[in-house]
Amino acid sequence: MLDQRPAPLDRHRRRLLGAAGGTLVLALGPFQLAHGAQVLGVRIWPARDYTRLTIEHDRELRFSHSVLRDGRPRLVVDIEGMDLTPRLKEIVGQVTTNDPYVAAVRVTQQRAGLVRLTVDLKEEVKPQVFALPPVGPYGMRLVLDLYPAVPVDPLLALLRDEHARRDDIGRLLEQESRRAPGTPRGADPALARLATIAIDPGHGGEDPGAIGSAGTYEKDVTLAIARRLDALIEAEPTMRAALTRDGDYFVPLGRRVAKARAVQADLFVSIHADAWVKPDARGSSVFALSERGASSAAAAWMARRENDADSIGGINLGTQDLQVARVLLDLSTTAQINESLKFGNSVLRELERVNRLHKPRVEQAGFAVLKAPDIPSVLVETAFISNPEEEARLRDETYQDEVARAILRGIKRHFARHPPQPRERIA
Repeated sequence: MLDQRPAPLDRHRRRLLGAAGGTLVLALGPFQLAHGAQVLGVRIWPARDYTRLTIEHDRELRFSHSVLRDGRPRLVVDIEGMDLTPRLKEIVGQVTTNDPYVAAVRVTQQRAGLVRLTVDLKEEVKPQVFALPPVGPYGMRLVLDLYPAVPVDPLLALLRDEHARRDDIGRLLEQESRRAPGTPRGADPALARLATIAIDPGHGGEDPGAIGSAGTYEKDVTLAIARRLDALIEAEPTMRAALTRDGDYFVPLGRRVAKARAVQADLFVSIHADAWVKPDARGSSVFALSERGASSAAAAWMARRENDADSIGGINLGTQDLQVARVLLDLSTTAQINESLKFGNSVLRELERVNRLHKPRVEQAGFAVLKAPDIPSVLVETAFISNPEEEARLRDETYQDEVARAILRGIKRHFARHPPQPRERIA
């Protein structure tokens, strides 16, 4: 059963709060508030990549931060325009023992209108502290992103995770070493190396994706199916899988692309669950990138909705990483798109065995997450989470397994026609 959490605060209520706060700031001037900013919510998202702390509020704040290294390293954030409230104190109890970077959080009132947030760290980090404007269901947000001082290497992490599979790799190497004299190296792609499949569970963390009428979060469905697909691929002797996220946390679109490229993925599959303005829309779909506009108005609408993930999830516009990501997203090629269409068709033909199709062919639109220049990439909309009947299926473990197996069959079908190119060594 999927983990269920309360839906985000009612959007209408947030807008009223934001409007009221904006009126008060204009009347009194910046930071001359009659009362402290109201805290709308606090959240912590721990992950191996980084840990995010979010304070959602209704008025402009001023803040500063520093890292203290005397004894245990600590991040100290002073927030002006806010008072210590029971809602703000909730962040203290949200720290989990398995958080890779946060040991504890303390909140103190330094003086009227000034709150200090102290984050006790388990190791050295490179913090990013930034503000986000209201978007979607959220009000203003103060975000603390805690990245490890030494960034996680996706390829190294992948190799470590598959340590238990070394016997399989050794067997393939032994078979390769016994090839007949004169046989081209890597003539059998299955023996040349493991094919790497990047699996991208859509949304996550601050970005819940679409929410069904029964309260199902798209981010939970996509992660559940992605984990099943990951396990199925890992059971294949000639394949390995790499997840762009393995928990409930936000990953920017450009970073998802970069992760797939870092592990030298042969294929990229982004998993989603459709939402539409009417609840009767239904069926599975597969999308590839387009260079010349969307193949339909619906495809264009879907792409805009999925591309809004960075705004809703929240990216730091002041980082150099964003510039790198934007360059990556402009490097799509015609060859990549053509290969993606072939791959997408293989997956679509298998999906129609487990669910009706929303469209009988692979659709195309400008999905940012599909813009890896050298990796055939598809986006799979598994079903319409906005359709109550399909929402119930998406919550069902049997259907999740059926979808994962269909995608795996699509991957095998594609490789049967277009095997991965050999490399000099298994990597």
